[in-house]
Amino acid sequence: FPVHYRALIFPLLIREGKPTPFFTFVLALLFCICNGYLQGRSLSNYAKYPPGWLKDPCFITGFTGWLIGMAINIHSDHILRNLRRPGESGYKIPKGGMFEYVSGANFFGEIMEWFGFALACCTIESLAFALFTLFILGSRAKQHHQ
Repeated sequence: FPVHYRALIFPLLIREGKPTPFFTFVLALLFCICNGYLQGRSLSNYAKYPPGWLKDPCFITGFTGWLIGMAINIHSDHILRNLRRPGESGYKIPKGGMFEYVSGANFFGEIMEWFGFALACCTIESLAFALFTLFILGSRAKQHHQ
């Protein structure tokens, strides 16, 4: 669901904004295809889970973190999309939701999502993606905060 939301639903909900350069779009698409393949292949071919894994505290905690992170991400994106009325421009500070606690609530939610996923899956590939997300989105969140 998170990939479908970010790749298909979110772009359709944006009313206005800066256009994305085609090269950036292609790089993002290639990254998502490679990461999706890596995660899928890792989980379907190499990951081994004991019976009852879905009841294990590690899986439950990770799944809960993923679910909460996704909810924060979607709610924060909703707040950001509705900051300005049609025709308005200029900078506005988002308020509400997790924006009351962190300035980059959308980034925080996505980072939380992928660390929850990594905890639920317990694979090196899922941890690598969570760390990649932390470093990339963490640097973007710092820029946005400044």
